[in-house]
Amino acid sequence: MSFKEILSEKTKETEEIILTYLPKEEGNQKTVFEAMNYSVKVGGKRLRPLLMLETYRMLGGDEEIIRPFMTALEMIHTYSLVHDDLPAMDNDQYCRGMKTTHVVYGEAMAILAGDALLNYAFEVAATAFEMSPGDIRAERAMMVLARKAGIFGMVGGQVCDVEAEKRQLPLSKEQLLFIHENKTAALIQAALMIGAILAGADRAQVEALEKIGYNIGIAFQIQDDILDVTGSEQELGKPIGSDEKNNKETYVTLAGLDAAKEQVEALSKEAVTLLGQIPGEHAFLDELILSLIHRTK
Repeated sequence: MSFKEILSEKTKETEEIILTYLPKEEGNQKTVFEAMNYSVKVGGKRLRPLLMLETYRMLGGDEEIIRPFMTALEMIHTYSLVHDDLPAMDNDQYCRGMKTTHVVYGEAMAILAGDALLNYAFEVAATAFEMSPGDIRAERAMMVLARKAGIFGMVGGQVCDVEAEKRQLPLSKEQLLFIHENKTAALIQAALMIGAILAGADRAQVEALEKIGYNIGIAFQIQDDILDVTGSEQELGKPIGSDEKNNKETYVTLAGLDAAKEQVEALSKEAVTLLGQIPGEHAFLDELILSLIHRTK
């Protein structure tokens, strides 16, 4: 089978795992359940849970304990998108070609849906402790999930991003990379690290995968910045030029389009080189990383 066919199968498998954990749309909280499920079902590449699963399998993992962590990470990613789209943040009307959660359910319910997804993510992840009582790997994985999603990870990066926009002062390249590292790369790092930890990888391998996750995340975000300039609304499923409209500093505005493309290439090559030093079959993971970094939508 071709890479696209294999990717389609693996994405479908990942999607099915995630859907099994979604709450039933019933009871007094039905509206927020609907908003949560709508936000998750809007779709996407399922990049983070897929990376987690493939890293886990690459290192010999074959148990169901990976499933709640895959789902939890996708829920955390989804809640961050719901909140990013709010009027107080990016004020986007569309995400992945669909109306954003606050447009469909109202601003208040979108805030609550994001809150609910974040909290429910940890409820789901905690079920791993029931699958393997006393397993220190699950404990370490939970710590990585919490840290990379929180103030020392994604939320911390978002804080710096919001403050930078508010000040409307020029960012240095170092400041911008700090935002990208935390806002974007942190959850990708979490995916690779958790997959490795649950598979029983040693500390050196986990640290190597954290570095790989950094490269992927930074390159992914720079490519996102590039697509905001060169892409089409039809391909991206959202308006282009939103960064310019919001007077947002990006790697493209700081370094220029050509330099941004060169940086994406250098980071992606280093990521694949580092991955090649880790044992296990990773041909698909190599292709997945490159396809995501060099995507056109």
